[in-house]
Amino acid sequence: MMLRRHALRLAPAALLAGVRAQTGGAARPRILYFTRSAGFEHSVVKRNGAEPSHSDRVMIEMGRRTGFDVECAKDGRLFDRSLDGYAAFAFFTSGDLTRPAKDGSPPMSAAGKRALLESIAAGKGFIGFHSATDTFHSPGERYAAQAVVDPYIAMIGGEFVTHGEQQEASLHAVSPFFYRNIGMPSEGLSFTEEWYAFKNYAKDLHVILVQETQFMKGDAYRRPNFPQTWARMHGKGRVFYTSLGHREDVWLNPFFQALAQGGIAWALGRFDFDIAPNVDTVTPQANVLGR
Repeated sequence: MMLRRHALRLAPAALLAGVRAQTGGAARPRILYFTRSAGFEHSVVKRNGAEPSHSDRVMIEMGRRTGFDVECAKDGRLFDRSLDGYAAFAFFTSGDLTRPAKDGSPPMSAAGKRALLESIAAGKGFIGFHSATDTFHSPGERYAAQAVVDPYIAMIGGEFVTHGEQQEASLHAVSPFFYRNIGMPSEGLSFTEEWYAFKNYAKDLHVILVQETQFMKGDAYRRPNFPQTWARMHGKGRVFYTSLGHREDVWLNPFFQALAQGGIAWALGRFDFDIAPNVDTVTPQANVLGR
């Protein structure tokens, strides 16, 4: 699937201040697409000077097609200002966002982090891509589960542990969300991607896609099947996350775009589906970190 190149250019200060891609009338919801990397910076969020990143362009294009405005930003100071103008937040971030980043983008303050979580709990949506779970890690041993997790991890519903080499692997769908939004079979879904392994899953997760680990290569995947895409409620806010999105070609994949558009639409409250917790049923050993 080819993505039509978007003509948007960022102003020189856009790295710090963000850029708005307007898509129409004032009634359209606005999403803040936040891509600050205090840890590893993925190529899909890296900007070349004033150019929007690869994923910026895809998000803007999806918004134009499906009716939402996108503000792409890396400036953590935005969260110290009023968040009332945003209907939802989409994160492709990494590391402790209150700490410095190599690109010089201003950090989020502790108060800004609290404001983000409070606004989601009050009813704003949240969409996380790939390394959004590699953000604000819980204190303690990296390769062990924690009894008490970071408040951001509690919101998003799971925490990145590690990943192996990029490889082709399979997923299967276990949710009515999939059947409503994706026009293809729910089994036999196979992609080449960088696959994350997780810990500290929330007990109230509604799992959408399951990672099948049996034939995967690497110690990271020597464990039972685990959630790969999920949804949950954080207070009144709708939270959607998928670990997909590391590769540029994944962002152009029609399956990924349909999945992302469905997650965004649900987070914006455009449709409902039964998100009863199913993590213990469909992935009963999700928190087992090794076989």
